[in-house]
Amino acid sequence: MPPDTAKLSCDSATFARQKHFMPSMLFLFLDLFLFNLVMSQVEKKAGLLRRSSSSKKPLKEKVVLMYDEIFAKEDPAKNNSRFWDELFLMKVNLEYLESKLESVDGEEVQRIQDNINSLFHHCVQALGEEHQIKVVNALQTLCALFRGVHQKNKSASGFDIINMLMGFDKAEQRMKDLMERLDSLLCGDGSESLKSLCLKLLLCLVTVTDNISQNTILEYVMINSIFEAILQILSEVSSRGQHGYDTVVLLALLVNYRKYESVNPYIVKLSIVDDEPTLDGMGMVVHHALTEYNRQYKDKEEENQGGFFSTLTSMVGSMFIADADEKLSVQTNEAILLALYEAVHLNRNFITVLAQSHPEMDIPTTPTTPTPTTPTSPLGTTPPSLDMMNNPELPLDPNLQTSNLLITFLKYASIVMQDTKDEHRLNSARLCLIILTCIAEDQYADAFLHDDNMNFRVNLHRMPMRHRKKAVDKNIPSRPLVCAVLDLMVEFIVTHMMKDFPMDLYLRCVQIIHKLLCYQKKCRIRLHYTWRELWSALINLLKFLLSNETTLLAKHNIFHLALLEVNLFNMFITYGDTFLPTSNSYDELYYEIVRMHQVFDNLYCMVLRVSTNTGQWKEAASKVTHALVNVRAIVNHFNPKIESYAAVNHISQLSEEQVLEVVRSNYDTLTLKLQDGLDQFERYSEQPKEAAFFKELVRSISLNVRKNVSLNTLSQDVLLKEFSTIS
Repeated sequence: MPPDTAKLSCDSATFARQKHFMPSMLFLFLDLFLFNLVMSQVEKKAGLLRRSSSSKKPLKEKVVLMYDEIFAKEDPAKNNSRFWDELFLMKVNLEYLESKLESVDGEEVQRIQDNINSLFHHCVQALGEEHQIKVVNALQTLCALFRGVHQKNKSASGFDIINMLMGFDKAEQRMKDLMERLDSLLCGDGSESLKSLCLKLLLCLVTVTDNISQNTILEYVMINSIFEAILQILSEVSSRGQHGYDTVVLLALLVNYRKYESVNPYIVKLSIVDDEPTLDGMGMVVHHALTEYNRQYKDKEEENQGGFFSTLTSMVGSMFIADADEKLSVQTNEAILLALYEAVHLNRNFITVLAQSHPEMDIPTTPTTPTPTTPTSPLGTTPPSLDMMNNPELPLDPNLQTSNLLITFLKYASIVMQDTKDEHRLNSARLCLIILTCIAEDQYADAFLHDDNMNFRVNLHRMPMRHRKKAVDKNIPSRPLVCAVLDLMVEFIVTHMMKDFPMDLYLRCVQIIHKLLCYQKKCRIRLHYTWRELWSALINLLKFLLSNETTLLAKHNIFHLALLEVNLFNMFITYGDTFLPTSNSYDELYYEIVRMHQVFDNLYCMVLRVSTNTGQWKEAASKVTHALVNVRAIVNHFNPKIESYAAVNHISQLSEEQVLEVVRSNYDTLTLKLQDGLDQFERYSEQPKEAAFFKELVRSISLNVRKNVSLNTLSQDVLLKEFSTIS
C-alpha cells in the first residue's frame, strides 16, 4: 500500500472509532470523501486520468492520446474541428513525441506524412496566437519535431527530411512564416522567457545534424535572415543581459554554415556591422563569459592550494603539482571563443572593442522576468550569471582599475594553453593562437597593443613547475598590452617542450612574435621589454629540437620551426637598432648569442649534415644553413676576441660585463650579410589551411550545444507557470 494511502487509512480508522457520536449519514459522507481523496492522490502519483479497476490498464494522458491520433492514418481534425486548438493548450510531452517520431518506420512515414506536415503547419500558426501558453507549447513541439525527425532519419537526405516535416512543395512558405514569427517574437516587447525559448528553438534547429553544413533546412534560415533580430538583442542592454550568450553562440554557428561552399549572408552582414552599441554588446557578452570562466578557474585553484593535498605536495617538493593542474583543466568554452574569432576575423570595426575599457557595466542586476533554470554544466560551457555580468572588474586582479576584452582573453588563453595533452584542449589552445594571429596582423590592434598611454597590469596564469617559484601578482609592472602577449608566447615556449610535441602551436607562437616585431620595426617602436627572456626561451627550444631530432623528425618538419626561430634572431641582428629600447639591449643580444654559441654550432652541424645528404628534409635543412650565416659570423668574430681578452688579462672566466666590453669595442670590424624578407610575413588565411580544423571544431561545438539545448528546453514547468499567470 502506498504511504499516502496508509496514512489516510489510519485517519479513516480514527473517524470510524468516533461513529457512535455522529449521525449515520455523516459517517457515510466522510467515508466516501476519504475514499475519493485516497484514490485521487494515487492516480495523481501514477500520472493517470482515471482508474476504473485494478484489472484494467491505466489510460494515457490526453496529450499522448492526441499524439497517437496524429500518428494514425486519419486526419485528427476530421472528427474534432478544435483538435489543434486543444493540442496547443496542453503541456507538451517532449519525450513521448520525440520517441514516437524516432520509432516510425519507412512505410509509416508515407502514411502519416500529411499529419506531420499539418502538425508543423499548425505549430507555426500557433506562434502568432495571443494566448501565450499556445506559443510556448508550439515552440516546444517544433523542437521535438526537428529533433525527432532528424534522429530517426540520420542517413536520409536533407530534402527527404524537409518533405517529412513540412512537405517539399510548401517548405519555402512554411519556413518563411516560421522565421518571420520568430523574428517578430525576438524583436517584440513580449516575455523574456518566450524570447529565450525562441533562441533555444533556433539553436535546436541549427544543431540537429552533427555537420552543420549538411543541415539543408538552414538554407531557409539563410534566405529568411534573422540577423537584424540578433543585432537588436546585442545592442539593447536588457535583452543582452538575458539572451546575449545564446545569441552570440547562434550567430557563430550560422556564420559557419557552408562558409566555404557558397555565399553566407550572415558572414557578409557581420563583416560590415559598424553600429557601436551592437559591437560593444557582442564584446561584453564574450568578455563576461570568459571572465566567468577565469573566475571559476581561480576559485578552483585557490581551493586546491589549501588542505591536505597542498600540504602533501609541499612536503615532497611539489612532486605532484602537474596532477593538481590537470584537475583544474576543465572543459573550455569553445563556442564563445569561436564567436570571438569570427568577430575579430570578419569585422575590422570589432578590433576597437578589444581595447574598450569597462569601469562600469550597464547590464541590469536582476532579470525583468523569471527565466528557466539551467542544469549544472561543465565549467565554461554555460553563460555567466547576471550578477557576474554586472561586475565590471576581473576578480583575478583587485589592483586593476579597469579591464577590457583583450586582457580577459589573454588570461583565458593563459589557462587553456597550459594543458594541451588531449585533442580537445589542443584545439582550444590552437583557436586562441589563431585569434592572436589575427590581432597581431591588424594595424589598429598593433597600435593600441603598443600604446604607452594604455598600460595594464596583466596577471597571466603560469604553469606550476618545480624549477621556478610562483610569480607574485603584485610584482607585475603596468605595461603596454603587447608585453602581456609576448609573455604568453614565452610562457608557452618554455612549458611545452615535451615528448608529444605540439608543433603546430609552436609555429603559431613564433609567427605571432615575428608579426609583432615587424610592426615594431616598421613604426620604430622601442618597447621596454625583458627581451633576454625571449632569446633564452628560443635558444632552449633549439636545444630541445637538437636533443630530440630523431623522435621529432618521425612526426614533424623541425627545420621549418628552426628556420622561423633563426630568422627571429636575424630580425634582432639586422633591425634591432631600430626597435630595441637601448644600445645595451643590442649588446645583450650579441652576448646571448656568443654565450650560447654551442647551440648554434650544433644546429649548423645538424642542418649541414641533413642538407648534404639525399632525403625528404634536404631542402628544408638547406634553408636553415643559409639563415645561420649572420649568427655564425657573430660567433666566429667575437669568440676569438673574447679568448684573446681573457688570455691577455689572465682571466680564466670572464664576467658578463667584461664580455659586453669586448663586444662593444669590436662592432666596427664585424661584417654581416643583409638578408631580404626578414620583415615580411604571410598573412593569415582561413581557407584552405584552417578549413578542416574549423569544420571539426564547429562539429564539436554543435554537439555540445545540442546536448545543453536538450536539457534546457525541458524546463517546462517554469514557463507554463509564468504564462498561466499572464493568461
